[in-house]
Amino acid sequence: MNRAPVAALCSVVALHGCATNPETSQLLGERFILTNLDTHPVQIVSVDGRSTTLRPVPVAPGQRRVVLRGPPGGAGFSEVQALALEVAPCTRYYLVAVKANPLDTTFTPRVDHAMPLGSSCRNPD
Repeated sequence: MNRAPVAALCSVVALHGCATNPETSQLLGERFILTNLDTHPVQIVSVDGRSTTLRPVPVAPGQRRVVLRGPPGGAGFSEVQALALEVAPCTRYYLVAVKANPLDTTFTPRVDHAMPLGSSCRNPD
């Protein structure tokens, strides 16, 4: 018996179960306000200790610890910083690095913008 279709079906069912949380929010390491020249995109490395490569990163509401990798500085190195974030239900967060000088490797993580996800996400309140 070929087990590949069964494994594929199990994967789809498991992913569907994760996507059905009605309060899921999203994190993006992108600039929302493009006119702020001191902000830069970031890479979301992990959320609550779990590494991720998803874009956007789905997260449950609540207090989250988000680890971000900032843009490289003049020497080509990038810094990693943690951000404590209180995630509201059904909200998309645009996370950025704020740098005083583009050649610096140090940055301050910040929420550039937060917006409701709309009708695709329903808050059961």
